Amino acid sequence: MTLSPTTCMVLFVSDVPKMTSFYRTIASMQMLHEEADYAVLKIEGFELVIHAMHTDFTDNTSDHGIPKIREDAYTKLCLPVRSLAAARQQANELGGAIKTREHEWGARGFRACDGHDPEGNVIQVRMSDNLEN
Repeated sequence: MTLSPTTCMVLFVSDVPKMTSFYRTIASMQMLHEEADYAVLKIEGFELVIHAMHTDFTDNTSDHGIPKIREDAYTKLCLPVRSLAAARQQANELGGAIKTREHEWGARGFRACDGHDPEGNVIQVRMSDNLEN
């Protein structure tokens, strides 16, 4: 019997603790492993590795001190949440943002909304249509 590794995404960041806290809180992820330069978070069937970027990342802020949103990113992390409204509030408190309710949309039994993490990576949060928002 061969066991396959868990499906995973590695996200390279400049602030591992801040980004770990953001994703752990937003998606109720479990901490599997943590070191100074990386952390491994898990939800059912998926692991997210938050890994320190080993290059200068200081050019990611706009003139107003907020992160430049990477609208043309090659990946978008989509995470399940219990409530879009709660995720919106948590993201704001943790330095990211989820767009307003007017930007939500539905498909295939879920409601979704895009946003960004504290470093400007585009994310999407999704909740089951069966749950209240």
